[in-house]
Amino acid sequence: MSRRGLVALQAGLAGLLAGMWYFKMVRPRVLNWGATADEVERAMPGDEILPDARLQTTRAITIDATPEEIWPWLVQMGPKPRAGVYTYDWVERRLGIDIENSDRIMPEFQHLEPGEFLGLNEKGEGLEVRVVEANRALVVQWIPQESTWAWVLYPEGDGTRLISRNRLAYSGAMFWPTMAFMEPGSLVMERKMLTGIRDRVMRHRGEGANVGAREAVGVAG
Repeated sequence: MSRRGLVALQAGLAGLLAGMWYFKMVRPRVLNWGATADEVERAMPGDEILPDARLQTTRAITIDATPEEIWPWLVQMGPKPRAGVYTYDWVERRLGIDIENSDRIMPEFQHLEPGEFLGLNEKGEGLEVRVVEANRALVVQWIPQESTWAWVLYPEGDGTRLISRNRLAYSGAMFWPTMAFMEPGSLVMERKMLTGIRDRVMRHRGEGANVGAREAVGVAG
């Protein structure tokens, strides 16, 4: 075998081993960041929309707040003039989505109904609202892609588990090569979203406590 052939063989074997390592050791953590084994396996609102989904991610975070304190930040999400999705909005704008994250609860966007459509661009792409269960679950479906995105709240102890689940039914020759590129990127964006929601909820909670303390001092005076 020529030197060039040997180098190509070694490179191919290295790539194969790297791919096996990613799929066995890294990919499960990428797809299910923060989620327990029970949460990964649990049936959740919206799963029935795409029962034959080829890909599912389940990512989660604990927030030291009640579902009622978290829900206002979920229900107002969406492109302008709505509240964004609390991730890297500059990335979203580079993708052609007119979006800007809000750091406040927006009273004008505290109500959604199944069937509402949140347009993302001039191509007619967007999110169709499929499930709205106040203080429990919000599910949207990407249009025209065959994918869903659900946010579900589960009380746990003194806090709440916020779970974000994506399901994708896309097929085609480029499905897995595309996913190998998209999966790590989706984790970066979604982790930022989950921590962004948590930070806003806790900051808002702290501001409310400070206002209450000031009012109490005022009354006592």
